[in-house]
Amino acid sequence: MRKPFIAGNWKMNLDRAGAVALAKELAAAVPADGPVQVAICPPAVYLDAVREAIAGSAVELGAQNMYHEASGAFTGETSAAMLQDVGCQWVILGHSERRHVLGETDADINRKVHAALAAGLPPIVCVGETLDEREAGRTQEVVRSQCDGSLAGLTEEQMAKVVIAYEPVWAIGTGKVATPAQAEEVHNDLRKYFENRYNHALAEGVRIQYGGSVKPDNAKELLSQPNIDGALVGGAALKADSFLGIIAGA
Repeated sequence: MRKPFIAGNWKMNLDRAGAVALAKELAAAVPADGPVQVAICPPAVYLDAVREAIAGSAVELGAQNMYHEASGAFTGETSAAMLQDVGCQWVILGHSERRHVLGETDADINRKVHAALAAGLPPIVCVGETLDEREAGRTQEVVRSQCDGSLAGLTEEQMAKVVIAYEPVWAIGTGKVATPAQAEEVHNDLRKYFENRYNHALAEGVRIQYGGSVKPDNAKELLSQPNIDGALVGGAALKADSFLGIIAGA
């Protein structure tokens, strides 16, 4: 049985006081040993403060990105070991904003995935198509190609530690959302992809989140689909009541 996993991606939002206040509110509300796994991913400069705010709670800490090298002359970058040093248990890799705004390629993401796994930091790897690609009937092709590139060279043991987030680019921050049927279709195809690439047991174990304008009022219907195992939440993760509403939907 795949445990639902709700992760909040705070992106480049909030100040230190706001991040700490939100983290404390979530830490107080998320029950220990509950049926839903919960993580929050604040901006890198607030990771340490948020770690302190959620200490001893069921809320886990994640980062929004990392670099593939372990150390060195890479100004402005952060390594997996550094993230672990401030308490990170997860890292988001390949988010559509990293791909489409900042120009990261599948090869870039693949290097980061391997580095994260080598360091023992499980990644949430994002895939998803643009509106043009969906309207051209290329969703399956694009998503599978992103998986081929971003997850290249992973053993079955490594893949078992990865969480996938399907995020249709056209639904991120737009207020548009894939219908439960549209999302389930892609999640089901991803499940088949992993079965063909690895085996049935691996495919059944991999958790696949949905991301893209998830809110309390659509979370339950989305998350009730058989192949949707949680959500990677953007804007609705910035307020405790809406994020907790999504967790409740799970």
